[in-house]
Amino acid sequence: MSSCVTRRSKDTDLKHGKHIARKRFGQHFLADGGIIEAIVDAINPQPGQAMVEIGPGLAALTQPLVERLGALTVIELDRDLAQRLRSHGQLRVIESDVLKVDFAQLAQAQAVPKLRVVGNLPYNISTPILFHLLQYVDIIEDQHFMLQKEVIDRMVARPSTAAYGRLSVMLQWRYAMENVLFVPPESFDPPPRVDSAVVRMLPRPDAAALNEQALSELVQVAFSQRRKLLRHTLGAWLQAKNFAGEFDVQRRAEEVPVAEYLRLALAVASAQVSDQAVVQ
Repeated sequence: MSSCVTRRSKDTDLKHGKHIARKRFGQHFLADGGIIEAIVDAINPQPGQAMVEIGPGLAALTQPLVERLGALTVIELDRDLAQRLRSHGQLRVIESDVLKVDFAQLAQAQAVPKLRVVGNLPYNISTPILFHLLQYVDIIEDQHFMLQKEVIDRMVARPSTAAYGRLSVMLQWRYAMENVLFVPPESFDPPPRVDSAVVRMLPRPDAAALNEQALSELVQVAFSQRRKLLRHTLGAWLQAKNFAGEFDVQRRAEEVPVAEYLRLALAVASAQVSDQAVVQ
């Protein structure tokens, strides 16, 4: 009986233009006009640019963005919200889990070489989304995301700090990143229990040519036991791969700069290619 009552009240709310935030989708809707304006100014959309918004929700960012752009592609998982968004003539609505979206196909469909990507990302899956987009970095002009501030702190963290880790290394390899705006909990409805912020991510044109999976494995091993010296984790991993190069494993993972991890990944890959050539 209670489930029927809940469903009926939700339908009534939708009919009157309201939408109840769904916890399973991590929904927190931006409601502060001043913050919305500041975010749009930071994004600086220009007429005709090809932009994709992830998780438009109640269109708080969507409307001011599309007013400047003229047209906008949005990715929305919530069926009810997607239906509402389709009534907007300037929006191309993709009803899907963003982790299943091929951004290269989106660029191809719009006949553009690169996309601008923005969004208020669901905090419960923000890291998987960032890693999903990493594989499309070559067709992305820039990214502006609202995220949990703690996640952004990890993204932009420097070595020898508590926030520095796998996310820092993997993203700093491909992006120059900047925390551009603080967003307090009261800017949302319902308010989350954490602080938020907006990050700007610009793909690095000079990023080292590496296999993402290989680097990810190396970094994951390195940070698997943060408090131990690398000789216990990465050192053993390198030994198992018969790596004979030089790398100081008498440090902790957080003490190694991004550039050193990249050089090591290149050296390991090069050594493996040489070994394969010898075997053949």
